[in-house]
Amino acid sequence: MTRHYLMCRPEYFAVEYAINPWMHPEAGADREVAIRQWEGLKSAYEELGHRVSLIDPVRGLPDMVFAANGALVVGGRVFGARFAHPQRTAEGPAYLKWFTDHGYDRVHEPVFVNEGEGDFLTLDHLVLAGTGFRTEVAAHGEAQEFLGRPVVTLRLVDPRFYHLDTALFPLDGRNVAYYPGAFSPGSQEVLRHLFPDAVIAEEEDAAVLGLNAVSDGSNVVISAEAAGLQLELKRRGFEVVPVELSELRKAGGGPKCCTLEIRG
Repeated sequence: MTRHYLMCRPEYFAVEYAINPWMHPEAGADREVAIRQWEGLKSAYEELGHRVSLIDPVRGLPDMVFAANGALVVGGRVFGARFAHPQRTAEGPAYLKWFTDHGYDRVHEPVFVNEGEGDFLTLDHLVLAGTGFRTEVAAHGEAQEFLGRPVVTLRLVDPRFYHLDTALFPLDGRNVAYYPGAFSPGSQEVLRHLFPDAVIAEEEDAAVLGLNAVSDGSNVVISAEAAGLQLELKRRGFEVVPVELSELRKAGGGPKCCTLEIRG
């Protein structure tokens, strides 16, 4: 099934501040390498037959490349983002404007802090929602009311995995892969109950953002360094598409961070 992704070229990418444990401004980042790696990710989607739309980058917003944080789109309804840190505040309106400019009329400007698909991951019949570092629990109820989909709260406890999409990704509409150590004990129980056949990732793969992956149900676009997780996915029958995003990882991002899925 063809997917529709929104991406943002890292024209102004830089590591100029630290708002997660991955970011070290003193070390910086190579923008040209980041652009080359991002182009490889975009090409991987297109070679799989998926549609990629682009939002124009905005000068002064170095993290705008992380399109997943810009909104949550389910059934053509656009639930906007409200960022936790002032450095990223302007990204929310920029992404909402893209959707309104492209004819989306069911658009919600949020009241509570949420960081889009960074903390909301959609399956067939429910939405998994992260909290603990960025998105407020109240935003989970706000999203449920607007989207009309059940929203399940999961609490993140390891600052390396500050967004849900760094610790878990949907394999298809019914199952997920995740790293248990990123979640509170109660949330681990919830995940075991909901997904008894989940792919369980090891810490070494989670630590290279191996779970910040994108699956279309058959193919998984994943960090090239997450070797063990790739083997398990192949064993489960998935085609694995490794990509190198080491430069963007210096800001705490991987394939999913760069990819906002537009669900009609």
